[in-house]
Amino acid sequence: MDLGIKGRKAIVCASSRGLGKGCAQKLAEAGCEVIINGLDAARLEATAEELRKATGAKITAVAGDIGTAEGQAALFRACPEPDILVNNNAGPPPREFRELTRQQILDGVTGNMVVAIELMQKAIEPMIKKRFGRIVNITSGTVKLPQAGLDLSSAARGGLTIFMAGVARQVADKNVTINNLLPGAFETDRLKTVLGNAAKKRNASLDDIRAERIASIPAKRFGDAAEFGAACAFLCSAQAGFITNQNLMIDGGAFPGAF
Repeated sequence: MDLGIKGRKAIVCASSRGLGKGCAQKLAEAGCEVIINGLDAARLEATAEELRKATGAKITAVAGDIGTAEGQAALFRACPEPDILVNNNAGPPPREFRELTRQQILDGVTGNMVVAIELMQKAIEPMIKKRFGRIVNITSGTVKLPQAGLDLSSAARGGLTIFMAGVARQVADKNVTINNLLPGAFETDRLKTVLGNAAKKRNASLDDIRAERIASIPAKRFGDAAEFGAACAFLCSAQAGFITNQNLMIDGGAFPGAF
């Protein structure tokens, strides 16, 4: 299926690995020029070269912290008028809520809510003028199914979800869509950290904790970044213009609800 976005310019945040990388690859395969981002310059450039060889697309690597004004400015120097923005950022480490300091709470809300809003503010006006824009926020399945220890992450991403819901309705008539992807358990470094912490807390083996988590998923496996990226690419497609303000769970059926 031709997604109709060949030649479009896409910024994909936190995309040197994991789910962000999966999104970057699928957008590149669809013919987009992709600007990838990460903190580790060496790993980011290695990812850029890998994507260039795999897709033949123009890939620009912009190393930097998107939580800073400098990092955001660097992204938009590389791509002043993106057609596509994929917001993604590392979540705060799992932590018992009683242990959270005020600064840690503020940092979590900034990283997983404020930064995405700031990037959207910079990207959206050119999208409106061109009458084409696709914004996808990678949030978390815990927005709908909170987990103890991930309270701060869930709350910040939930706040972003509500904020974007109002904005999405303001720009839908300009062919600018805003949607959220809610990942469940995917084979990422983030999942390894969560499972490792659970193993330590319960004094259990990592293999046992991993097997227990897989058993709780109806699909009986963890997700793959490539299939997550494919869902992102479709939401960014020309054909997805009538899909906005949606929260798509990608979790192998783990969420125990009908809606």
